[in-house]
This record gives sequence, structure tokens and C-alpha cells, in this order.
Amino acid sequence: MIDGGAMLRHLPAMHASREPSHSTSRALLLETASAIMREGDIVDVSLAELSQRSGLNSALVKYHFGNKAGLLSALLDRDWIAIVESVDALVSRDGWRPEAKLRRHISKVIDTFYAVPYLNQLTMRMVRDSDEAEAKRIADTYLSPLYRAYETLIGQGVADGVFRQVDPQMFYFTLTGAVDRFFSARLVLRHCFGQDTLTEDLRDRYREHTIDIIMAGIMAPAAGKEDMSE
Repeated sequence: MIDGGAMLRHLPAMHASREPSHSTSRALLLETASAIMREGDIVDVSLAELSQRSGLNSALVKYHFGNKAGLLSALLDRDWIAIVESVDALVSRDGWRPEAKLRRHISKVIDTFYAVPYLNQLTMRMVRDSDEAEAKRIADTYLSPLYRAYETLIGQGVADGVFRQVDPQMFYFTLTGAVDRFFSARLVLRHCFGQDTLTEDLRDRYREHTIDIIMAGIMAPAAGKEDMSE
């Protein structure tokens, strides 16, 4: 004989198992917010649209992040960490010439901005709109370490005689500006060049172009000629 009561007692557990876990729902909210900003070429997200597209209750934003600002801060953390970790690993890597490290880093930055083209604009928004403590946290966690990595990497190249004396601060603005301007310019592509999509082919062409331009500017004259002949 089937125990109907026992079956009913199991139903809530069965239903709960189909609900997204804590970590899954958090990650889904972040990825959906990222997709909304990528597709709309914006640095904001509507909680109503976020709920509709993720299939999750908007109350989970408060549960996981406190509020929308907390969501955007968590998204910023998620997207920045890949750049900071990769440049730290490059700086400390033995057996690589400084110019090879720099080429790899520029390539990584371009790949990251292709995936999350809103990154620099979101960073500036969060620094501008956050309180002093949060703005300082963002700067200390992501922006300052990147500058210090450039300082070390460029210093290695200068010491080896392959790089000119270049101001690391200006290099930071040059590289960040180059990638941010291109990958956040979808409307310019549409209206000026008849392209509405940032394709992988376009990304690859821009990667090659940017690496060539930046490396030509930073290489010491003799090292630059040698690099071009290889």
C-alpha cells in the first residue's frame, strides 16, 4: 500500500532541490546583469529586467548584495580580478622577457574588455558614486595594483635595455583608454562604419593593432629594430 502522507512529506524537499542554490543564484544574477549591460552598452541595470531575464525574484538582489549598488560592486569585483591576477602572475614569472610579458598582458586586457566592455565605465561610476571607503577599496584593490604592476614591468624592461623610460601612470591611461574607447563604441561602429556587432574577428584585428602601436612606442630604438626582425 502506498503511503500518501509519506509522498506528500517528500514533495517540499523535491521542489527545493530544483531551486537554484545560494551560489548558483548569486552567480546567475551577476551574469545576467553583465549580459544586460553588454547588450545595452550601458553601466546600469533595471531590477525588473534583471528578475525577468534571470527568472529569479528581485528580492534575491537584496539577499545576496544588499542593494543594486552592492550588485554592481560585486560585478566589478568579479570582472576585475582576472586582469589583476594575470598581471601579477606575469610580473613574477621567470624566464619571460619584459616585452613578451607586456604583449601577453595587452592581449589579456583586450580579451577581458571584449567580454565585459563596460568595465572601465562601471569602475568610474562606482568610484564616483560610492562613499569614500568604497571608492578607496576599489582603487586599492584594482587600480593601484595595476599601476604598481606596470611600474615593475616597465622598470624590468628599462633595466634590460629593451624599453624606453616611460611614465607608468601615462601607460596605464594609454592602455585603459585604448581598450575602453574601442569596446564601448558600438554606436560609433554602427553609425560610422555600418557594423553593429563587436565580432571575434574585429577583436583579433584590434588586438594586433593595439599591441603593434603600444610596443612600437615603448621599445627602445635598438631593441625595437631587433624585435621587428624576429
